[in-house]
Amino acid sequence: MQLNTQQHTILIAGCGDVGSTLGQLLTTQGKEVIGLRRNINQLPQGIQGISADLSQFDDLKAKLQGIHCDIVVYAASAPSFTPEAYQQTYVDGLKNIINSLDSPPKHLFFTSSSGVYHQNDHGWVDEQSPCLPSAFSGQIMLEAEQTALSTEYPATAVRFTGIYGPNRNHLLNRVSRGDVAPESPTQFTNRIHRDDCAGVLAHLITKALNDEPLETIYLATDDTPATMYDVTHWMAQQLSIKVISESASRRAGSKRCSNQRLKESGYSFKYPSYKEGYSALLDPDR
Repeated sequence: MQLNTQQHTILIAGCGDVGSTLGQLLTTQGKEVIGLRRNINQLPQGIQGISADLSQFDDLKAKLQGIHCDIVVYAASAPSFTPEAYQQTYVDGLKNIINSLDSPPKHLFFTSSSGVYHQNDHGWVDEQSPCLPSAFSGQIMLEAEQTALSTEYPATAVRFTGIYGPNRNHLLNRVSRGDVAPESPTQFTNRIHRDDCAGVLAHLITKALNDEPLETIYLATDDTPATMYDVTHWMAQQLSIKVISESASRRAGSKRCSNQRLKESGYSFKYPSYKEGYSALLDPDR
């Protein structure tokens, strides 16, 4: 397959939900986008596909031969919540991509997670906060970040908090059944809409292409950390659902994530809080 590799070509490795949304946004900006994933039939129109498995180095090397990418975005998602899947996806796959590139990109972006933080005291965290995760997921994600940042070319890790949006309806479905979070114990949750995930990455990519300085780490989350109690009870009110039960969700720590660095870089959120984001999901025409 002949790929169009004009100037400002962006390779999105692991081009799933966030990657495809990013790719569509970048194509509207006139950039050439290559999406790498196993099944390229699911790629949106306008994204040029490469069918490859991130775990297969030789195949990746062959598929990427002769292709120069100005920007590489590593946006893969582990297929299951196991140490093996995390290691293969986030560390080994990233190394395979890095070692498969024919020429160094202008910048590498790695989509990371706020799961690298261990804090559980309801306090604020930012890019300077220590990261001492006890869970395998946070430990492996931190190792992947270090892998990305140790390359010989510029790289940035973007730590996304809880992503929600179209087809990510777990919490809405739970509330629809009348189940909400209790007021105690307090659990702060940090969220970002899928469209803002794509917007953040597009914003940082533009800065990189314009040779503007970038930090090595950005914490990507909306303006409004909130308790699970507030979020789920607000949803129940919007849905006119009668509360039947209260149950604590799986503990993922309780902290408040700051997006100050990201906002200082010039990014403006499409959905600055869960209220705007979930309202758009509940009523797409509003």
